[in-house]
Amino acid sequence: MKYIFSLLIICLLSHNYLLAQSKTHSPVKIDIDLSKEIAPMKPIWAWFGYDEPNYTYMKDGKKLLTEIADFSKPVPVFVRAHNLLTTGDGTAALKWGSTNAYTEDSSGNPVYNWTVVDSIFDVYIKRGMKPLAQIGFMPEALSVKPQPYRHTWQPGQPYSGIFTGWAYPPKDYKKWGELVYQWVTHCVKRYGKKEVESWYWEVWNEPDISYWKGTQQEFFKLYDFAADGVKRALPNARVGGCDATGGAMKFLDAFLRHCLRDTNYATGKIGAPLDVILFHAKGAPRVIDGQVVMKIGSQLKNINDHFNVIRAYPELKNIPVVIGESDPEGCAACGMSTNPENAYRNGTMYSSYTAASFARKYALMDSLNVNLMGAVSWSFEFENQPWFAGFRDLATNGVDKPVLNVFRMFAMMKGRRVEVKSNRMYGVRTIVDSSIRNQTDIGAIAAKDSRSASVMVWNYHDRDEQGVAEEITIQVKGVPSSKVTLKHYRIDNEHSNSYEVWKKMGSPQSPNTAQIATLEKAGQLQLLKEPETKKIQNGNLSVPITLPRQGVSFLFLSW
Repeated sequence: MKYIFSLLIICLLSHNYLLAQSKTHSPVKIDIDLSKEIAPMKPIWAWFGYDEPNYTYMKDGKKLLTEIADFSKPVPVFVRAHNLLTTGDGTAALKWGSTNAYTEDSSGNPVYNWTVVDSIFDVYIKRGMKPLAQIGFMPEALSVKPQPYRHTWQPGQPYSGIFTGWAYPPKDYKKWGELVYQWVTHCVKRYGKKEVESWYWEVWNEPDISYWKGTQQEFFKLYDFAADGVKRALPNARVGGCDATGGAMKFLDAFLRHCLRDTNYATGKIGAPLDVILFHAKGAPRVIDGQVVMKIGSQLKNINDHFNVIRAYPELKNIPVVIGESDPEGCAACGMSTNPENAYRNGTMYSSYTAASFARKYALMDSLNVNLMGAVSWSFEFENQPWFAGFRDLATNGVDKPVLNVFRMFAMMKGRRVEVKSNRMYGVRTIVDSSIRNQTDIGAIAAKDSRSASVMVWNYHDRDEQGVAEEITIQVKGVPSSKVTLKHYRIDNEHSNSYEVWKKMGSPQSPNTAQIATLEKAGQLQLLKEPETKKIQNGNLSVPITLPRQGVSFLFLSW
């Protein structure tokens, strides 16, 4: 009897396993209806940032910015960088940068020097980019606790070591406000009033944690004097804050109340300028049973919760919102050698995560009716570091990583977003509540322009592992032409993937000229196959594809 019972249990478990497997690998259907428009395809992806501003004008920094600007045109890319007012000689290092914009003479009089910060902004402006100009950090001569000032942090060391004299309040708030006034005035003279009015200025970074060593009220005072300096120099300039961390809803709420209802420390009037609202959102990867497991739900919950704080103030309904840092986790400069959970960054996990997460940012914007204007990917490049060292970057030593190709895909999405339905796409509320933990998330985002349509499709899962390619039928309805040209681009282990090519070379840390040329080519967005001409029947087009786990496909239809 025990034998029969055991056999029944084994049969039942086997049946359930096979049933689960059949469900996991059953055909996937994605329906795109070009006639059902949702909203403009706002380029919320065209925002990038980094800690180390001096990388901007270095060799690989300029190369990467040129690439981003070129594939994004005509959309202007906004760039945010820390340390634009930090004191120092301009030497770049991990989580450090400086411009020496403000010093004082022996009598305590301000000395302004815009040479380095100009060289940073010049790179942006020359490429048609726009600064999301961060007003920070505290110059050594203004800090109430200037020493120690220059940190020497390295990956693996306690993160608290970075918070030195630059994180403290000013000894003189009027001098702080005047510094900001002089900076904005200088920018107007250098770049022109119209150009600077198209930028955004934001005060400080993550004042709810150790990036700000003062009190909450002292931060509000810092903000008031800075915003007043911006507006005195250029009344139509756009300024805001507060770039609080992902879980700091109470801090953001207090900041918004201050800007709307409190007495302004600088002017004595009620309220402070607020032209843009910023906060941060991060995921939380972990190593579980030897594998990296992401938590996309954490990042989306941060966004959801901050959106709800903003929505509580009806007077802020139309104010632009920017997610000042929007990433899979929190430390771009922490490589995978010291933080093994960051091993996702080199390969297709990072690219599929980016596709799936940005689509949900649009979904949250729609469902909560928030004026989301941008989501800053805090990822750039790290000059003169080992190849594929696992930093959160878009390129390594001038070679593009797979994740950058997702942004190339987004750059081709024009016009208006349209309706997408998939029998395997997680709802945004499910992800916010429990992330992606069972079957893979196979979904899409689509847009339609007057002469083209675009569909981005991903096969994403939080667990960083490969899987069998799944069959997907993409049904496009409402095509307004009798025939189209179809281009199918792909990011997977065989396409648009410099990392896999580098590994096949033997992972060289000193690749030769020919190898670098091969890697550069592999880093570009690649077609899966040659473009095809497709006939359209009754406005419908069916495109069958197979997509591996962590892969991203991009279909571009033109007529």
